[in-house]
Amino acid sequence: MLQIENITKTYGTFRALDNVSLSVRPGTVFGLIGPNGAGKSTLIRIINHIIAPDSGRLLFDGRPMTDADVEQIGYLPEERGLYKKMRVGDQAVYLARLKGLDKGEAERRLHEWFRRFDIDDWWNRRVEELSKGMQQKVQFVVTVLHAPRLLIFDEPFSGFDPVNADLLKREMLRLKAQGATIIFSTHNMASAEELCDDIVLINRSQVVLSGSLPALLAAHPGKGLERIFIDTVTQNH
Repeated sequence: MLQIENITKTYGTFRALDNVSLSVRPGTVFGLIGPNGAGKSTLIRIINHIIAPDSGRLLFDGRPMTDADVEQIGYLPEERGLYKKMRVGDQAVYLARLKGLDKGEAERRLHEWFRRFDIDDWWNRRVEELSKGMQQKVQFVVTVLHAPRLLIFDEPFSGFDPVNADLLKREMLRLKAQGATIIFSTHNMASAEELCDDIVLINRSQVVLSGSLPALLAAHPGKGLERIFIDTVTQNH
């Protein structure tokens, strides 16, 4: 579904991405893993056309990616951001309409999701009245509401307690079962091992390991993804 070919990005003398290539299969959870500062968020911003690469290209469904293709992406950034003074329902409807839904359809889908997350009572509350975890639930809903083909979650469990983190994991797998393709960026190896079909490990701006998760685990018997991650990073230090 998404191919990234030889992407390089520099900021002054700092190389954030160095000739990075990877391929995301449709209908899978693709783990973009690596330590903080490895280049994961820079790559995600390039996929979303927030910034441009210095070189390389992106293919979507086998053709050069366009701004129209970005409309088929739902992106939950690591840096959360909702308008603090707006009421939850008003803001969620506003953001849904930016994604092309009319008011009636947006409200219908939002109430369905809010009931699933047991947050319907928050509809008329101001965002600033909600805890960080509550705000993240709302932002997750807004991200997936327009049923995008490609979902990108950047550290989606940050700030969640184990119960709500498990809820989000179940929803991610349910969306995958419905046909969505998911890129899941994290430095949490346990979550990656639990959810991902394929992974790529980025360290110091370069891809140092990639493949299907079952194949990688089979190639390193007795080791979990975290141990494989540590060994690979150490070897490439």
